[in-house]
Amino acid sequence: QVELVESGGGSVLAGESVSLSCEASGDIVKINDMGWYRQAPGKQRELVAIVGSEGATNFGRSVKGRIATSRNDAERTLSLHLNNLKPSKTAIYYCSAQMYSGPLRRCGDYWGQGTRVTVSS
Repeated sequence: QVELVESGGGSVLAGESVSLSCEASGDIVKINDMGWYRQAPGKQRELVAIVGSEGATNFGRSVKGRIATSRNDAERTLSLHLNNLKPSKTAIYYCSAQMYSGPLRRCGDYWGQGTRVTVSS
């Protein structure tokens, strides 16, 4: 069974930073894209950042310049560091990855259960 587990998050004050981590586990053969998405209350899920298997990173329109990502394929992890947070960035942050897994090396898109980040003014 393949799964993604997020950690980090919590409650912070405006202007502070937070680090999130995502770890993939299971019978994984290869990981293609790994990324972070977020869903604010009452809004659609949006892209934060996605990191390809070659390391290229694409950022969501609303976060560019205020975040940093780090991917470690040996540990199967993807980290996200959010800087200078604003209350509008309060959301559940989800990890996602496209992975080949199992004896048949099937490709699938997987999501973690999400971790909540609350930014207070």
